[in-house]
Amino acid sequence: MAWNEPGGGNNQQDPWSGGGGRRPSGNGGDNGDGNNRGGGNNQGPPDLDEALKKFQDKISRLFGGRGKRGGAGGGDGSGGGKRNPFVLPLLVVIVAAVVWAGSGFHLIDQSERGVVFRFGKYTTTLNPGLHWNPPIVDQVKNVNVTSIRSANQTDSMLTSDENIVRVSVSTQYVVSDAHAFLVNVNEPEMTLQNAMDSALRQEVGNMKLQQILTTGRDRLGQRVFDRLSAYMDAYGTGLRLQTVNVESTAPPDQVQNAFDDVIRAREERQRSINQANAYSQAVVLEAKGQKQRLVEEAQGYKAAAVADATGQTNRFNSLLGEYQQAPKVTRERLYLETISQVLSQTPKALVDLGDSSAVTVLPLNQMQAGGNASSDGNATKMSMQQLEQISREVVDHMNSSSNSQQQTRSSSLREGR
Repeated sequence: MAWNEPGGGNNQQDPWSGGGGRRPSGNGGDNGDGNNRGGGNNQGPPDLDEALKKFQDKISRLFGGRGKRGGAGGGDGSGGGKRNPFVLPLLVVIVAAVVWAGSGFHLIDQSERGVVFRFGKYTTTLNPGLHWNPPIVDQVKNVNVTSIRSANQTDSMLTSDENIVRVSVSTQYVVSDAHAFLVNVNEPEMTLQNAMDSALRQEVGNMKLQQILTTGRDRLGQRVFDRLSAYMDAYGTGLRLQTVNVESTAPPDQVQNAFDDVIRAREERQRSINQANAYSQAVVLEAKGQKQRLVEEAQGYKAAAVADATGQTNRFNSLLGEYQQAPKVTRERLYLETISQVLSQTPKALVDLGDSSAVTVLPLNQMQAGGNASSDGNATKMSMQQLEQISREVVDHMNSSSNSQQQTRSSSLREGR
């Protein structure tokens, strides 16, 4: 049988029942309210009003009231004390005040700053740590100032040379001023997005397509960074840019093939230019080498000519000194040396001895060849002796001719006198 099954005073299983001696009772089962709740037939849960009254009695005793005592003399159990009507509201007020004050404590993380608005008006910015602000009066909004946020922008834009280029840019930024971030601008991150689009279009419009696609990407990123930073400072968004990266630059998809052809032609042109420059440098270097070699040869020839002329001058001067000392001997020696040089280069020589005999032919080439070809030193020696003899005869003949002419000239002079 269930514990709450009707059964009168014999029900011993009801835990809420005061009967059967199982529920403790100090006044024999009667709590003094006259409702027979301590009897064995009480089957309901404990009354909430009864519990509240007990708690109120305890509070009343704490504030000096006598409280309510149950079971002392039966009847209504008021204990003779009069309840204070302000106790309960005061208790509620105190509890509410404690709850209100306790809810005002809050902790701000190291990565955050707390912006305090008192009745909707900015008051101060709180640093990391434990703070207390009166609830309802103050409203604290935490803003993360260390996390790096990012924004992207990709669109087709017009360049300064009236071409269309597709540019993709990303930027990273942080919140540098929590108060300005929350107060100055409505939706500051959307403002950043719009400002980035404006700055990017402005800078792309100032550059040529070729610069944007090749060597001007870094410069484009720096220009967008400077312009966008100026925008953020002017708007007072409380955002500080970290970087601006130009992710990609490309022509529109419709002209991609033609653009690739242009790039290949440009690369081919550059390759031809490099080859021509390499050939030009090789030719120029070779020409410079030849020039230097000719200059050095000319300088060597000049030095040799000067040295030869100097030597001849010195030899002539020395010969002049010898001639002044012994003119006849020197003249004869010069004649012999000259004749030797002339005859050495003449294959044949005709010698007129001045008498009635025929002209003598000297085969100098044969004599020289025979002398050079013969290994016998005597044959060469005889030929040279013959040559010297002939030369001597020629000199004697010349001297005799000169003497006869002088004698003829002297006799003519005497006859003239």
